[in-house]
Amino acid sequence: MSDASARRALCGRCGLPGRTCVCAFVARVHNEVEVLVLQHPDEVDQAKGTARLLRLGLARCRVAVGEAFDACALLALLDGDVAGSALLYPADAPRTGPTLPAASPRRLVVLDGTWRKSRRMLYANPLLQTLPRWSLAPAGPSRYRALRKAALASQLSTLEAACAALAEIEGATTRYEPLLATLDRFVAERVRFVQARARPQ
Repeated sequence: MSDASARRALCGRCGLPGRTCVCAFVARVHNEVEVLVLQHPDEVDQAKGTARLLRLGLARCRVAVGEAFDACALLALLDGDVAGSALLYPADAPRTGPTLPAASPRRLVVLDGTWRKSRRMLYANPLLQTLPRWSLAPAGPSRYRALRKAALASQLSTLEAACAALAEIEGATTRYEPLLATLDRFVAERVRFVQARARPQ
């Protein structure tokens, strides 16, 4: 196999090319609350997306790809447990369910996509609008801002938002720090990769 072919070969775990594979430095964390990531199709091949780090890092995390899910299929992804699931989403977005779950949720549903695309996903799946919301008030700017610009300084990456919500729900303020450290390294590696590609040969 040539060097070029080796670089293009995709890792079977993270799905990235060999030279940008993240598997070696992803921290593994045991989460008590299960995470279900509903990923917009446009995010699947995004090399700088953080959902793959979340899937690799969390012990209990599933990813389903789609924009508009069949209602029965979505209910199956929730294991039929609507009451025990909460949607990680701002409280001021369209909803028919309560702002906060009556009790700590057993499952956190996370939409992975740009703000516009995640909003479309919410509109396209009425069942999601009935879920209780878990909303965040970020304490600081995103660690991810070097890779993707956000409309607001308070907007977080999928991984950051999920880790913050899990820490709140589980009352585990430091449990997800190793995964956030993984994000820091990922961002640094991606920035170096992009800068190296931009240099004149």
